[in-house]
Amino acid sequence: MTLPRYKRLVLKMSGEALMGDQGFGISPGMLTYVADEVRSVFDLGVEITLVVGGGNFFRGNAVSAHGMDRVSADKMGMLATVINSLALQDVLEKRGMQTRLQTAIAMPEIAEPFILRRAVRHLEKGRIVIFAAGTGNPYFTTDTAAVLRAQEIRAQALLKATKVDGLYDADPETHPDARFIQRITYQEVLEKQLGVMDMTAVSLAMDNHLPLIVFNLKTKGNVRKVVCGEQVGTWIT
Repeated sequence: MTLPRYKRLVLKMSGEALMGDQGFGISPGMLTYVADEVRSVFDLGVEITLVVGGGNFFRGNAVSAHGMDRVSADKMGMLATVINSLALQDVLEKRGMQTRLQTAIAMPEIAEPFILRRAVRHLEKGRIVIFAAGTGNPYFTTDTAAVLRAQEIRAQALLKATKVDGLYDADPETHPDARFIQRITYQEVLEKQLGVMDMTAVSLAMDNHLPLIVFNLKTKGNVRKVVCGEQVGTWIT
């Protein structure tokens, strides 16, 4: 049996990842797929936390560009992450994994508030913790929230699950000759503005030496491969 490389980690997914082949909302089939990928790591005894975006319902910065107040738009985006997190919680629980949902915005009828010591205790008891509502503040993305939570719980790595294989030196959809990047430094990502994560998130990870691994979620088994240390996707260190 392959042993996991990490004991505790954060898995960050975009809201779009839950759409599957749909153009909006949540695909039940994709939810099941994600749950199975998480289960493959959970069964290794790894302590897992999840952060999911809300772009399949609402993207605050995009809407604010059309005139909506940025603070209001970002708050709507935070609520969208709660919808996705509830869906993930339900499907994970149905597959026998105990979970706890914690939100950065108080909503006691729906979830626990984010309390660091409580989150760590849940992990120690073998529960999956889902962090929702970003940081609770406007102007910060869920990427930044994921890095922040990773630092707070002392995670050993942040896994960024995307729809591409990793980082390229150009957009592979418009540049067929784009070169795949297997390993890169935080500084190079910032200097080249590669856009895999927002610059605040990358800077925070760099300051705290948090490894970032960007990989394709849609390739079955990739989550487990990354956790077991296989060279999958792009490693930012």
